[in-house]
Amino acid sequence: MPPRPTPPLQVFLVTALAGCCGGALFALLHVPLAWMIGAMVGSALLGWFRPVAVHTHARPAAMMVLGTAFGMSFSGPVLGAVTGALPALAVAGAVTIATGLLVARMFTRLAKVDARTGFFCGVPGGVVIMVVLAQEAGAQVAAVTLSQTVRVVMVVLSIPPILGVVAPHGEYGAFSAMAAQVWWPGLLGLLAVAPLAAWPLRKLGFGNPWMFGPCLLNIAIAASGHGFTGIPGWLVSVAQIAMGATLGSRLTRSFLLGSRGLLVASVLSSGVLVVVLAAMALALAWAAGLPWPAVVLGMAPGGMPEMSLTAKALDLAVPLVLGFHLVRSLLSNVLVKPMYRLGVRWRLL
Repeated sequence: MPPRPTPPLQVFLVTALAGCCGGALFALLHVPLAWMIGAMVGSALLGWFRPVAVHTHARPAAMMVLGTAFGMSFSGPVLGAVTGALPALAVAGAVTIATGLLVARMFTRLAKVDARTGFFCGVPGGVVIMVVLAQEAGAQVAAVTLSQTVRVVMVVLSIPPILGVVAPHGEYGAFSAMAAQVWWPGLLGLLAVAPLAAWPLRKLGFGNPWMFGPCLLNIAIAASGHGFTGIPGWLVSVAQIAMGATLGSRLTRSFLLGSRGLLVASVLSSGVLVVVLAAMALALAWAAGLPWPAVVLGMAPGGMPEMSLTAKALDLAVPLVLGFHLVRSLLSNVLVKPMYRLGVRWRLL
């Protein structure tokens, strides 16, 4: 298949402008996660009337900024607190992945796809990881991409506003560290080495290396007590715009109207997962003595960048939320394929 032609520069600029305007409007309205949700809505609305596109380097660059920012939130004591919660993180990751079996059959019937595709559409393992695993398993990659994207959009549009109203903010001392002052030479140095930190994970085929690599590097630096810089809020907002516009640019008229059965199945299965996993998260938070808003975000069927950004925007124990999603991502690479085989053997799919 020949490569797709690169969109004109004007398309990139107009899409970016729509994302910025949407983010600014939502920020003025004090919507939680305003820059990301606003950019997603702005670029999606534009995409119904004209071509939209985000440069292929925009999302990796945003991921590296976010990975750097999230890694800086781990001091030694914070890393110790997150490590102490590791059993709960592992249980949450396994349970979250297993819920895919709960909705897979429903998804298969509603979308009228094969059982293999329905399973990979239903498992909340993250867009990138699930698409890669689906391709290896011979599932319909386009359907998996659509369903996982719609799920992230639904989670982003529902959970942050709800938690913005009901969750207590800034009461998670064991999982919070004082932010350092911005030291631009040090920050620019960290951002310059971020691609090098991502490169080994990319070569290993790891899902989302652009965020994982810089994040792990900065966790090591911060936890060792040698953290030397913070990151300005406006830079995180720019990364939110890039991520939101990337999501929104996928929600074109042809994308949404061309597969109505898949869209309905994605919306309904996502709603079931949000409710079921929120209930399980509240139970786990009570049993493990962990802050419930962080556990809800940690077990939400959205992506790691989106949920970690929500935690940062609402001041809800970012390191703990990130820990939940790091563990889930690692478990997805190990558990998803065996779980599919078990589902077939036990006739759950």
